[in-house]
Amino acid sequence: MPNSVRGKECNRLLTSFLGKEWFLEEGAKVNIVDTTLRDGEQTAGVVFSNEEKIRIARYLDELGVDQIEAGIPVMGGDEKKCIHEIVEMGLNSSIMAWNRAVINDIKQSIECGVDAVAISISTSDIHIEYKLQTTREDVLERMADAVKFAKDQGLYVSVNGEDASRSDMDFLVEFALTAKHCGADRLRFCDTVGILDPLTTYSKISTLVNAVGLDIEMHTHNDFGLATANSLAGVYAGAKYVGVTVNGLGERAGNASLQEVVMGLKHLMGLDLKFKTEMFREVAEYVARASGRTLSPAHPIVGTNIFAHESGIHGDGVLKNPLNYEAFSPQEVGLERQIVIGKHSGTNALKAKFMEYETALTDEQAKDLLALVRAAAIDVKRPLFDKELAALYENYMKGRGK
Repeated sequence: MPNSVRGKECNRLLTSFLGKEWFLEEGAKVNIVDTTLRDGEQTAGVVFSNEEKIRIARYLDELGVDQIEAGIPVMGGDEKKCIHEIVEMGLNSSIMAWNRAVINDIKQSIECGVDAVAISISTSDIHIEYKLQTTREDVLERMADAVKFAKDQGLYVSVNGEDASRSDMDFLVEFALTAKHCGADRLRFCDTVGILDPLTTYSKISTLVNAVGLDIEMHTHNDFGLATANSLAGVYAGAKYVGVTVNGLGERAGNASLQEVVMGLKHLMGLDLKFKTEMFREVAEYVARASGRTLSPAHPIVGTNIFAHESGIHGDGVLKNPLNYEAFSPQEVGLERQIVIGKHSGTNALKAKFMEYETALTDEQAKDLLALVRAAAIDVKRPLFDKELAALYENYMKGRGK
């Protein structure tokens, strides 16, 4: 189904289900905010070198990311130096720095030359009482002072409601309205411990959009495996920004994945952000190496197994028409289709594989060889390599006197 048609169908279904028009109309824009260099590097055990951070920033800009959260200037040293270098690269992406609701943090960000700041403070009662050990009133005051200072310096301001998903909704609305009154440009809704589900997400974000009228950014964590789903649910509800990381890096189970969100918006919601998605695999591999986090073959969107087909039914179906078992083409994300020959393969897949070797198998040969392939795959407990298939074929033909 073409994306434009899919988008209209989403609109129709949401209108029917929710009893109101879905906000996304043709030409609508959802902005991607990548925090690989900040929240992604906060993954336990991950440290990027300055050179790696600069290369990742270039990658993100080339992909089409709207805003790059480059780090935390108040850390000083190499962190501050690297953020300044990224600013000086002249990228198309907006460059944002992360701050506590502290004036000195924002001064450090200004020294780096960033055009945007994220000002973060907790909004849930559990955080206010046990982490900040203060009051709701103090939270509002700290946030307001920080926002006013940043706006006086001409900065774009995102106010981060840390642990927003566990916050009292009336207080969160008050927090957002206060931020708006002080000049904030958007509210980052943080599902800090990843406890949301898509239906709850939709309800909370709808409430905020209707009550506050401030741009909302989804910032979701993956503790229950729902980060991407919750981000998309937030977009359905009216959020116009989504925070992501490459490969879903982030604290604990990670953040919403850049690749998943962009492809989900495109193929599930009919909203093409015009990203250079053909670079996704290349960027995923680089960030995996830089972070020391192996990219699983089953990783959504960019894992090598996404387009690897072994079972006879799937292999045959893909050979007849890739859309039978592929939601999008492998080339779209920088991958290639693989027909894997192993225990579950069928004769059509085996014939197709041998055509790669410029060898046409007869029906009889394919049937006989398949039995040998299955036995060998059980012995080695994996699919067979090309050289193993070639050896099986050679021994088979010798056995037949050819």
